[in-house]
Formats: sequence, structure tokens, C-alpha cells
Amino acid sequence: MTTTRLPAYEQVKAFVKQQIGSGAWRPGAAVPSEAALQQQFGLSRMTVNRAMKELAVEGVVTRVQGSGTVVAQLHRISTTLALRDIHEEITERGHHHATRVLAVESTRADAGQAQVFKLRAGARLFHSVLLHLADGVPIQLEDRYVNPAAAPDYLGVNFNATTPTSYLLEHAPLTQASYSIEAGLAGAAEARALAIKRGDPVLVMTRGTVSGPHVASFARLVYPGARYSFNGTFQL
Repeated sequence: MTTTRLPAYEQVKAFVKQQIGSGAWRPGAAVPSEAALQQQFGLSRMTVNRAMKELAVEGVVTRVQGSGTVVAQLHRISTTLALRDIHEEITERGHHHATRVLAVESTRADAGQAQVFKLRAGARLFHSVLLHLADGVPIQLEDRYVNPAAAPDYLGVNFNATTPTSYLLEHAPLTQASYSIEAGLAGAAEARALAIKRGDPVLVMTRGTVSGPHVASFARLVYPGARYSFNGTFQL
């Protein structure tokens, strides 16, 4: 295939999106099997499978058990960002990821949190605060609340070995996610954690996930504006 700096799985995604965008593959048309894409790109099964899973999450394709993968109908194609693990984001850019655990605790839901999680006020929640670093430089402050009904063993997880996102995707399979992104200014605690000045620009993502019948987690992710940007593509 043509030389590119894209990660291998992104090459597969870009190819599929190009075929759809050009009109070569119409809504409802069959997408080549993962085995065919493996052979075409010379990649591993795991890499191709990841690409197809992310395309399905983005609404670009529809995967039907036992029937293969087809191009999604136009109303299924969306502009949502794929839910990514910060560890993967950092390592894919060629940097070393490390985590500093600031808090892992059990707490009680206040009125606002109870509304978010659809629980009664005072219900038990798990709470974690982690600082993610790229080559030793703070890149994300993660403040997350988790529903014990969705991930009962969350407090026992070693977050120096895995991330909350990775753990929850495995143990509380995602059925729905929502997010918002806005610009802000660093408060005193955020500035200390991210090694920036109070009042420096930050990007703030709030993200909620649902797993089956439960609102599984709600996270506030703060990034130093000078060190991070959100990138994505839109499929029209």
C-alpha cells in the first residue's frame, strides 16, 4: 500500500471512508471481509478488527452477526468522536504514558450526581482522580465517578497497569456515550496538577457512558490547551 504515517488501523479506516465518500460503496453495500482487508493491507487480524470496530462505533459501517459488515445507511453516519483510551493516544504518538494516582475512593452521590446516574441522593459511587503524563509531562487530569452496579471491582484496579477507560470498556461494555468539549481557564488545583499557571487555557471534556441498564461513569477530563488538541474526521 502507499506509504503513510498513519497508524496501521487508521490506514484501514481511511481506506473504507474514502471508498464510501467517493460513492464506490453505497449505503447497504457489503464491505470486504476482515480476512480480505488483512490480505490487502498485510496487517494482523487484530489490527483490522480494531479498525472495523471503531468504524462501527462511529456509525460508518454496520456489523451484523453472521452476515458480515455493510456500509451504514446515511442516517447512521454521525460526527461523534470515537471513545479513545489516553494510553493508546499517547503511545501512538510515539511517547511514553505514565499515570499518577491522586485518589481512588468510595463516596456518596450529591443531588447533581444522583441525577446524572439516575440514583437516589446519597447512593454509593466510586471516585478516582488520575493524572496522565506523556514522557513525564502532564497531559490529562481525569476526575471520574463510576456506578458500582456497572463495575463493582473498580476500587481494586491497579491504575498504574491499566486506565479507567480500558478497564470499563472491558468490564462494563459500552452501549451509549455522550460528551461535550469546551475551552476554559485552569483553576488553582488544575494548574498545580498539570504544571501550568492558574488562568492558563485548558480544554475540558465531560463524558458520560452507559452500559446496559446502568449509567456506568461520568468523567471530567482536563487538558492543558498548549499541549493538546482534539482531531477527528467527518463522514458526510
